[in-house]
Amino acid sequence: MTRARTSSDRGTHQALPDPRNESVLVWIDGRLVPRHEAKVSVFDSAFLVGDGVWEGLRLVNGRFAHLERHLDRLFQGAAAIGLKIPLTRNELQAALQETASANGMHDGCHLRLMISRGTKKTPSQDPRLVVGGPTVVIIAEHKRADPQVTSTGVRLATSATRRPPPDTLDPKLNCHSKLHEVIALVQALEAGADEALMLDPRGFVATCNATNFFVVRRGEVWTSTGQYCMNGITRALVLEIARDLGMAARERDFSLTEVYDADEAFVTGTFGGLTPVTEVDGRLIGSGTVPGPVTVRLQAHYQQLLEAQGEPPADLSGEAK
Repeated sequence: MTRARTSSDRGTHQALPDPRNESVLVWIDGRLVPRHEAKVSVFDSAFLVGDGVWEGLRLVNGRFAHLERHLDRLFQGAAAIGLKIPLTRNELQAALQETASANGMHDGCHLRLMISRGTKKTPSQDPRLVVGGPTVVIIAEHKRADPQVTSTGVRLATSATRRPPPDTLDPKLNCHSKLHEVIALVQALEAGADEALMLDPRGFVATCNATNFFVVRRGEVWTSTGQYCMNGITRALVLEIARDLGMAARERDFSLTEVYDADEAFVTGTFGGLTPVTEVDGRLIGSGTVPGPVTVRLQAHYQQLLEAQGEPPADLSGEAK
């Protein structure tokens, strides 16, 4: 007999449906191909062993929001795994712009830039078996976060799967190897929650399976130290915004005990921005008012920054940075 599950389809990556996505063009190694014809080899390193790095970007009012920060993280990750990106920063930006323009995109869009080590001549981990250069893919979609999720929030369940230390798989790497995060999410869904909260190897709160986690306690904004989580672009922006507003914003160790009696909680990510958290492990967070006043204030200022801080297209004739 199959046990009934109580989890919903709600999540921080839930988007409003858009039929235009059925006909989008996908950028693959310099070619734009229809979505249903977009393919890479089964011998590609990302498919074989999850070998590669990626970034998710938002297109806001014709600009790629915080593009320089995203490219910094992309190149840092590639350097860490010994992957030489075949395009310069300017060439990657031009490819992103070409993809968006070819799809008639200007606002309310999400682009996923993926770079794998390339196609292997035989299934193997060995990077020396790559034939040719890295594979570069850009998937652009008309994609807006579901406002109902932003207003009503998500429920988290703490996973038994821990975030690994940097000497195992550095959590700062935005790499294709996400199986431990998938396992954490599966556990949370089985528990009836929407997404997973993950602890670090010492038992302190680290992050969520796909977003960064914050609590608000006694007027202070807390998030983890950052040593066991993705160095999220939105995470960094929220810390900067909070400090600019005069709030005490701390990166520190804290436990589930301090989560359960928090006044507010929210998660951050490029796609969803700031999403309130209503429950953790079945415990109601704060008064139950969602989103809470601090979250609302941070959401408003983040939206202003998002619309104002996206970098306009650069002069692509110049030298790469």
